[in-house]
Amino acid sequence: MTVHKSQCSEYPAVLIPMSTQHYPMLQRNPLYTAVTRGKRLVVLVGQKKAVVISVRTGSGKRRWSKLREWMQ
Repeated sequence: MTVHKSQCSEYPAVLIPMSTQHYPMLQRNPLYTAVTRGKRLVVLVGQKKAVVISVRTGSGKRRWSKLREWMQ
């Protein structure tokens, strides 16, 4: 299921593939949505560089999501 389709839903576990191949998708908002869908377990699989790019790439608006703290 895509992150877009999962909005307003929760799941016991979420697996999030992260790859620099899909550069246009590496944005903070989709990653935040994906991470917050998991109730008990969230696993990011792939390249650390893709996660770093996602966390750093935002829409320009300041958002207090705690995403950086959750990722550490």
